[in-house]
Amino acid sequence: MIQTTSPRRVQINEVAVRDGFQSEPLFVPTEDKIRLIDALSKTGLSKIEVTSFVSPKAIPNLRDAAEVMQAISRQPGVTYVALVPNEKGAERALACSADEINLVMSIGESHNLANMRMTCAQSLQQFGRVMALLAGSGIKVNGTIATAFGCPFEGEQPLERILWAAGEYLALGMHSLTLADTTGMAHPAQVRQVCQVVRAAHPGVPLTVHFHNTRGMGLANVMAAVGAGVDSFDASLGGIGGCPYAPGATGNICTEDTVHMLEACGIATGVDLDALLALSRGLPELLGHPVPGQVAQAGKRTDLRPRPAICTTPA
Repeated sequence: MIQTTSPRRVQINEVAVRDGFQSEPLFVPTEDKIRLIDALSKTGLSKIEVTSFVSPKAIPNLRDAAEVMQAISRQPGVTYVALVPNEKGAERALACSADEINLVMSIGESHNLANMRMTCAQSLQQFGRVMALLAGSGIKVNGTIATAFGCPFEGEQPLERILWAAGEYLALGMHSLTLADTTGMAHPAQVRQVCQVVRAAHPGVPLTVHFHNTRGMGLANVMAAVGAGVDSFDASLGGIGGCPYAPGATGNICTEDTVHMLEACGIATGVDLDALLALSRGLPELLGHPVPGQVAQAGKRTDLRPRPAICTTPA
Protein backbone atom coordinates (compact mmCIF):
# COMPACT_ATOMS: atom_id res chain seq x y z
CA MET A 1 0.00 0.00 0.00
CA ILE A 2 1.33 3.44 -0.89
CA GLN A 3 2.30 5.67 2.03
CA THR A 4 -0.43 8.07 3.05
CA THR A 5 1.51 10.65 5.02
CA SER A 6 -0.34 13.95 4.79
CA PRO A 7 1.46 16.46 2.56
CA ARG A 8 2.79 19.63 4.18
CA ARG A 9 2.23 21.62 1.01
CA VAL A 10 -0.52 21.35 -1.60
CA GLN A 11 -1.39 23.06 -4.86
CA ILE A 12 -4.64 24.90 -5.47
CA ASN A 13 -6.20 24.99 -8.94
CA GLU A 14 -8.77 27.71 -9.64
CA VAL A 15 -11.85 26.73 -11.67
CA ALA A 16 -14.29 29.62 -11.09
CA VAL A 17 -13.85 31.26 -14.47
CA ARG A 18 -14.76 28.05 -16.28
CA ASP A 19 -16.79 25.88 -13.91
CA GLY A 20 -18.31 28.85 -12.11
CA PHE A 21 -19.13 31.22 -14.93
CA GLN A 22 -20.56 28.51 -17.20
CA SER A 23 -23.52 28.12 -14.84
CA GLU A 24 -24.30 31.79 -14.34
CA PRO A 25 -27.69 33.02 -15.59
CA LEU A 26 -26.07 36.05 -17.24
CA PHE A 27 -23.02 36.28 -19.50
CA VAL A 28 -19.95 37.63 -17.72
CA PRO A 29 -18.32 40.20 -20.05
CA THR A 30 -15.12 39.06 -21.71
CA GLU A 31 -13.06 41.92 -20.32
CA ASP A 32 -14.21 41.07 -16.78
CA LYS A 33 -13.14 37.45 -17.23
CA ILE A 34 -9.72 38.54 -18.46
CA ARG A 35 -9.33 41.04 -15.62
CA LEU A 36 -10.22 38.41 -13.02
CA ILE A 37 -7.90 35.78 -14.49
CA ASP A 38 -5.02 38.27 -14.56
CA ALA A 39 -5.65 39.11 -10.91
CA LEU A 40 -5.92 35.44 -9.92
CA SER A 41 -2.64 34.77 -11.73
CA LYS A 42 -0.84 36.93 -9.18
CA THR A 43 -2.17 35.19 -6.06
CA GLY A 44 0.07 32.11 -6.06
CA LEU A 45 -2.41 29.65 -7.57
CA SER A 46 -0.81 26.68 -9.33
CA LYS A 47 -3.34 26.33 -12.15
CA ILE A 48 -6.23 28.30 -13.56
CA GLU A 49 -8.85 26.57 -15.69
CA VAL A 50 -9.48 29.47 -18.03
CA THR A 51 -12.35 28.25 -20.19
CA SER A 52 -13.89 25.40 -22.14
CA PHE A 53 -13.77 25.12 -25.90
CA VAL A 54 -17.30 23.82 -26.24
CA SER A 55 -20.05 24.71 -28.66
CA PRO A 56 -21.51 28.15 -27.86
CA LYS A 57 -24.93 26.56 -28.26
CA ALA A 58 -24.15 24.14 -25.43
CA ILE A 59 -22.68 26.70 -23.02
CA PRO A 60 -23.29 30.27 -24.27
CA ASN A 61 -21.48 31.79 -21.29
CA LEU A 62 -18.16 30.49 -22.64
CA ARG A 63 -18.63 31.61 -26.23
CA ASP A 64 -15.62 33.92 -25.83
CA ALA A 65 -13.19 31.08 -25.05
CA ALA A 66 -10.61 31.97 -27.70
CA GLU A 67 -10.70 35.69 -26.93
CA VAL A 68 -10.14 35.07 -23.23
CA MET A 69 -7.36 32.50 -23.66
CA GLN A 70 -5.47 34.72 -26.09
CA ALA A 71 -5.83 37.96 -24.13
CA ILE A 72 -4.82 36.93 -20.60
CA SER A 73 -1.44 38.00 -19.21
CA ARG A 74 0.30 34.75 -18.33
CA GLN A 75 2.45 34.57 -15.23
CA PRO A 76 5.48 32.29 -14.82
CA GLY A 77 4.71 29.22 -12.74
CA VAL A 78 0.97 29.26 -13.48
CA THR A 79 -0.51 26.57 -15.74
CA TYR A 80 -3.41 27.77 -17.89
CA VAL A 81 -5.88 24.98 -18.59
CA ALA A 82 -8.69 24.54 -21.11
CA LEU A 83 -11.41 21.91 -20.92
CA VAL A 84 -12.24 20.39 -24.31
CA PRO A 85 -14.99 17.93 -25.29
CA ASN A 86 -13.63 16.70 -28.64
CA GLU A 87 -11.07 17.12 -31.44
CA LYS A 88 -12.49 20.45 -32.58
CA GLY A 89 -12.17 21.82 -29.06
CA ALA A 90 -8.63 20.47 -28.84
CA GLU A 91 -7.71 22.18 -32.11
CA ARG A 92 -9.01 25.49 -30.77
CA ALA A 93 -7.18 25.07 -27.47
CA LEU A 94 -3.98 24.22 -29.34
CA ALA A 95 -4.34 27.33 -31.50
CA CYS A 96 -4.74 29.45 -28.35
CA SER A 97 -1.62 27.96 -26.71
CA ALA A 98 -3.28 26.31 -23.72
CA ASP A 99 -0.68 24.83 -21.38
CA GLU A 100 -2.85 21.87 -20.45
CA ILE A 101 -6.03 20.26 -21.70
CA ASN A 102 -8.64 18.67 -19.47
CA LEU A 103 -10.72 15.77 -20.80
CA VAL A 104 -13.80 14.66 -18.85
CA MET A 105 -15.81 11.46 -18.83
CA SER A 106 -18.47 10.46 -16.31
CA ILE A 107 -18.08 6.85 -15.22
CA GLY A 108 -21.81 6.80 -14.59
CA GLU A 109 -23.07 5.86 -18.08
CA SER A 110 -26.37 7.68 -17.54
CA HIS A 111 -24.64 10.90 -16.56
CA ASN A 112 -22.17 10.65 -19.43
CA LEU A 113 -25.09 10.29 -21.84
CA ALA A 114 -26.79 13.34 -20.30
CA ASN A 115 -23.62 15.42 -20.16
CA MET A 116 -21.65 14.34 -23.24
CA ARG A 117 -24.37 12.67 -25.34
CA MET A 118 -22.28 9.51 -25.69
CA THR A 119 -21.43 6.28 -23.93
CA CYS A 120 -18.21 5.86 -21.99
CA ALA A 121 -16.82 3.68 -24.78
CA GLN A 122 -17.54 6.45 -27.28
CA SER A 123 -15.91 9.03 -25.00
CA LEU A 124 -12.74 6.94 -24.78
CA GLN A 125 -12.65 6.55 -28.56
CA GLN A 126 -12.94 10.31 -28.89
CA PHE A 127 -10.19 10.84 -26.32
CA GLY A 128 -7.95 8.60 -28.40
CA ARG A 129 -8.47 10.87 -31.39
CA VAL A 130 -7.75 13.94 -29.26
CA MET A 131 -4.53 12.39 -27.95
CA ALA A 132 -3.45 11.60 -31.53
CA LEU A 133 -4.16 15.19 -32.53
CA LEU A 134 -2.06 16.54 -29.66
CA ALA A 135 0.86 14.15 -30.17
CA GLY A 136 4.11 16.09 -30.29
CA SER A 137 2.49 19.38 -29.24
CA GLY A 138 3.98 19.39 -25.76
CA ILE A 139 0.58 20.06 -24.21
CA LYS A 140 -0.12 17.98 -21.12
CA VAL A 141 -3.48 16.24 -20.86
CA ASN A 142 -5.36 15.63 -17.62
CA GLY A 143 -8.11 13.04 -17.46
CA THR A 144 -11.03 13.82 -15.18
CA ILE A 145 -13.10 10.93 -13.87
CA ALA A 146 -16.47 12.60 -13.28
CA THR A 147 -19.07 11.14 -10.90
CA ALA A 148 -16.18 9.26 -9.27
CA PHE A 149 -17.90 9.45 -5.88
CA GLY A 150 -21.45 8.91 -7.08
CA CYS A 151 -23.77 9.33 -10.06
CA PRO A 152 -27.10 11.15 -9.54
CA PHE A 153 -28.86 8.50 -11.61
CA GLU A 154 -26.98 5.32 -10.68
CA GLY A 155 -25.61 6.00 -7.21
CA GLU A 156 -22.17 5.12 -5.86
CA GLN A 157 -19.71 3.74 -8.38
CA PRO A 158 -17.63 0.61 -7.64
CA LEU A 159 -13.93 1.06 -7.00
CA GLU A 160 -13.29 -1.22 -9.96
CA ARG A 161 -15.09 1.23 -12.22
CA ILE A 162 -12.91 4.11 -11.03
CA LEU A 163 -9.73 2.08 -11.52
CA TRP A 164 -10.91 1.01 -14.97
CA ALA A 165 -11.31 4.63 -16.07
CA ALA A 166 -7.95 5.64 -14.59
CA GLY A 167 -6.25 2.79 -16.42
CA GLU A 168 -7.91 3.69 -19.72
CA TYR A 169 -6.85 7.33 -19.38
CA LEU A 170 -3.24 6.48 -18.63
CA ALA A 171 -3.11 3.92 -21.45
CA LEU A 172 -4.11 6.72 -23.83
CA GLY A 173 -1.14 8.79 -22.64
CA MET A 174 -2.75 11.25 -20.23
CA HIS A 175 -0.23 12.58 -17.71
CA SER A 176 -2.47 13.16 -14.68
CA LEU A 177 -5.84 12.25 -13.16
CA THR A 178 -8.65 14.12 -11.42
CA LEU A 179 -11.33 12.47 -9.31
CA ALA A 180 -14.43 14.67 -9.52
CA ASP A 181 -17.29 14.67 -7.04
CA THR A 182 -19.55 16.06 -9.73
CA THR A 183 -22.75 15.97 -7.69
CA GLY A 184 -21.46 16.51 -4.16
CA MET A 185 -22.23 12.94 -3.09
CA ALA A 186 -18.82 12.17 -1.58
CA HIS A 187 -18.24 11.68 2.14
CA PRO A 188 -14.89 11.68 3.99
CA ALA A 189 -14.61 7.93 4.62
CA GLN A 190 -15.30 7.21 0.96
CA VAL A 191 -12.87 9.91 -0.19
CA ARG A 192 -10.04 8.51 1.89
CA GLN A 193 -10.62 4.98 0.60
CA VAL A 194 -10.95 5.94 -3.07
CA CYS A 195 -7.90 8.21 -3.02
CA GLN A 196 -5.78 5.58 -1.28
CA VAL A 197 -6.80 2.91 -3.77
CA VAL A 198 -6.16 5.09 -6.84
CA ARG A 199 -2.79 6.28 -5.53
CA ALA A 200 -1.77 2.71 -4.73
CA ALA A 201 -2.77 1.53 -8.21
CA HIS A 202 -0.94 4.37 -9.97
CA PRO A 203 1.94 5.56 -7.79
CA GLY A 204 3.72 8.61 -9.14
CA VAL A 205 0.78 9.74 -11.28
CA PRO A 206 -0.29 13.28 -10.26
CA LEU A 207 -3.74 13.11 -8.66
CA THR A 208 -6.15 16.00 -8.13
CA VAL A 209 -9.55 15.94 -6.43
CA HIS A 210 -12.48 18.16 -7.35
CA PHE A 211 -15.21 18.49 -4.73
CA HIS A 212 -18.59 20.18 -4.66
CA ASN A 213 -20.12 21.41 -1.43
CA THR A 214 -23.65 20.35 -2.33
CA ARG A 215 -24.26 18.60 0.99
CA GLY A 216 -21.90 20.62 3.16
CA MET A 217 -19.08 18.05 3.20
CA GLY A 218 -16.70 19.72 0.76
CA LEU A 219 -14.02 20.88 3.18
CA ALA A 220 -14.27 17.70 5.26
CA ASN A 221 -13.61 15.80 2.05
CA VAL A 222 -10.55 17.94 1.38
CA MET A 223 -9.09 16.96 4.76
CA ALA A 224 -9.89 13.30 4.08
CA ALA A 225 -8.04 13.52 0.76
CA VAL A 226 -5.09 15.23 2.45
CA GLY A 227 -5.03 12.34 4.92
CA ALA A 228 -4.83 9.96 1.96
CA GLY A 229 -1.79 11.81 0.62
CA VAL A 230 -3.46 13.91 -2.09
CA ASP A 231 -1.71 17.22 -2.70
CA SER A 232 -3.70 18.92 -5.49
CA PHE A 233 -7.18 20.43 -5.18
CA ASP A 234 -9.58 22.18 -7.55
CA ALA A 235 -11.58 25.01 -5.99
CA SER A 236 -13.71 27.93 -7.12
CA LEU A 237 -13.47 31.55 -6.00
CA GLY A 238 -16.50 32.38 -3.89
CA GLY A 239 -17.69 28.77 -4.12
CA ILE A 240 -19.52 29.41 -7.39
CA GLY A 241 -20.33 26.79 -10.02
CA GLY A 242 -21.93 23.41 -10.44
CA CYS A 243 -22.44 20.99 -13.30
CA PRO A 244 -25.42 22.08 -15.46
CA TYR A 245 -26.18 18.42 -16.23
CA ALA A 246 -26.10 17.18 -12.63
CA PRO A 247 -29.41 17.69 -10.80
CA GLY A 248 -28.91 19.64 -7.57
CA ALA A 249 -25.14 20.01 -8.00
CA THR A 250 -24.61 23.38 -6.38
CA GLY A 251 -21.29 25.13 -6.03
CA ASN A 252 -17.73 23.90 -5.92
CA ILE A 253 -15.70 24.11 -2.74
CA CYS A 254 -14.68 27.71 -2.17
CA THR A 255 -11.05 28.58 -2.96
CA GLU A 256 -10.53 31.10 -0.19
CA ASP A 257 -12.30 28.91 2.39
CA THR A 258 -10.14 25.96 1.35
CA VAL A 259 -6.91 27.96 1.57
CA HIS A 260 -7.96 29.42 4.93
CA MET A 261 -8.62 25.95 6.36
CA LEU A 262 -5.46 24.33 5.02
CA GLU A 263 -3.19 27.14 6.18
CA ALA A 264 -4.83 27.06 9.62
CA CYS A 265 -3.99 23.35 9.77
CA GLY A 266 -0.34 24.02 8.95
CA ILE A 267 -0.57 22.90 5.32
CA ALA A 268 1.06 25.43 3.01
CA THR A 269 -0.64 26.46 -0.24
CA GLY A 270 1.56 29.31 -1.42
CA VAL A 271 -1.60 31.32 -2.09
CA ASP A 272 -2.13 34.91 -0.94
CA LEU A 273 -5.35 34.56 1.06
CA ASP A 274 -5.90 38.30 1.46
CA ALA A 275 -5.70 38.78 -2.31
CA LEU A 276 -8.21 35.96 -2.83
CA LEU A 277 -10.59 37.46 -0.30
CA ALA A 278 -10.46 40.83 -2.03
CA LEU A 279 -11.33 39.21 -5.36
CA SER A 280 -14.09 37.11 -3.82
CA ARG A 281 -15.69 40.15 -2.23
CA GLY A 282 -15.98 41.68 -5.69
CA LEU A 283 -17.89 38.72 -7.13
CA PRO A 284 -21.40 39.69 -5.93
CA GLU A 285 -21.19 42.96 -7.85
CA LEU A 286 -19.78 41.22 -10.93
CA LEU A 287 -22.39 38.44 -10.93
CA GLY A 288 -25.34 40.33 -9.52
CA HIS A 289 -25.98 37.95 -6.61
CA PRO A 290 -24.36 36.77 -3.36
CA VAL A 291 -21.83 33.93 -3.45
CA PRO A 292 -21.49 31.05 -0.95
CA GLY A 293 -17.95 31.73 0.30
CA GLN A 294 -17.92 32.08 4.09
CA VAL A 295 -14.52 33.50 5.04
CA ALA A 296 -15.07 36.52 2.79
CA GLN A 297 -18.16 37.28 4.88
CA ALA A 298 -16.97 36.32 8.37
CA GLY A 299 -13.30 37.28 8.03
CA LYS A 300 -10.25 35.16 8.77
CA ARG A 301 -10.06 33.35 12.10
CA THR A 302 -7.19 35.67 13.01
CA ASP A 303 -9.23 38.83 12.38
CA LEU A 304 -9.98 39.82 15.96
CA ARG A 305 -12.58 42.37 17.01
CA PRO A 306 -12.13 45.16 19.54
CA ARG A 307 -13.01 44.11 23.05
CA PRO A 308 -16.41 45.39 24.17
CA ALA A 309 -16.46 48.03 26.85
CA ILE A 310 -17.08 46.58 30.30
CA CYS A 311 -20.34 47.89 31.64
CA THR A 312 -20.71 48.33 35.36
CA THR A 313 -24.01 48.86 37.07
CA PRO A 314 -23.97 51.40 39.90
CA ALA A 315 -24.72 49.86 43.27
